[in-house]
Amino acid sequence: SYIEPTPTHLTTAVSDMETAYTDAAGRLNPIAAKTNNGSGAIGGEKLTSDSTDGGVYTFGSDVTINSDLTFEGSATDIFIIQMTGNLIMADVVKVTLVGGVLAENIFWQVSGKVEVGTGSHLEGILLVKTSVLFKTGCSL
Repeated sequence: SYIEPTPTHLTTAVSDMETAYTDAAGRLNPIAAKTNNGSGAIGGEKLTSDSTDGGVYTFGSDVTINSDLTFEGSATDIFIIQMTGNLIMADVVKVTLVGGVLAENIFWQVSGKVEVGTGSHLEGILLVKTSVLFKTGCSL
């Protein structure tokens, strides 16, 4: 049992995460090319965002990152990666940010679970419905 204010802070944090999850899940993706890219296999891709279409990527499946993934854009670009399944990141792969992209502007909205492989590096904010597993030597 925790003493106050820890329980109150935890309740607030969980509520805030649920609000962010719902908001991210509700964002529309107007660009067909940003729907189900590679049938969810996005390793080796370069994800971009711009003022005309934003950076919403939608997947009706699991998303796998089996090789390095790059986010390219500016410090003001927002990326939302929505998926109805799981996010699975292989061992020893990394997410790289170029052009000024900030990790705080990348939101992974995951209906399933997240698994980050041994020695891998992921960037962004995880909004996850079920569970997150970080394996040995990985980082966020």
